[in-house]
Amino acid sequence: MLTKWEELRLVARCVSGDDRRAFEKLVVEYQQPLRRFLLNLTMGNASLTDDLAQDTFLKAYLGLRSWQGIARFKTWLFRIAINEYYAWLRRNRELLSDDSIQPSADERVDTAGEAEASLDVERCLKVLSPNERAAVLLFYLEDKPLKEISRIMDMPEGTIKSHLSRAKVKMARVR
Repeated sequence: MLTKWEELRLVARCVSGDDRRAFEKLVVEYQQPLRRFLLNLTMGNASLTDDLAQDTFLKAYLGLRSWQGIARFKTWLFRIAINEYYAWLRRNRELLSDDSIQPSADERVDTAGEAEASLDVERCLKVLSPNERAAVLLFYLEDKPLKEISRIMDMPEGTIKSHLSRAKVKMARVR
């Protein structure tokens, strides 16, 4: 894992000298966690995950000059990913029904390898709003502290706690 100083150095190389190899190091470092987060956020839709991840990295590259370095690069990157996901939801709202975000059988990615456990998690996540789902995934799957989730989702910590609390209640009812 890159330190904050290594991230700053790589971004500085990208911005000052258009060093694409430096950005490639950032992509290699954060591609897997970002894709895992998006894959869970999209309920296993691999093609949508690929599109969102690509758009996220493209926007990050084009907007590197706007990164202030206060938060970690990964936090900023996840914020872009959340924005891309919400933008996708807004663009496709009228086309979406409750189940339309679900991938087809050939798109489904079984990351856990255990179909039954995967279905339980999927059922639980399905009942959550996008904000609740994002908060749960960041807190429990990505093991992010509340302060960082607050930055990523651009919401107060109290709101994040409320999303997590409501999500727990909703998921408990699924069983």
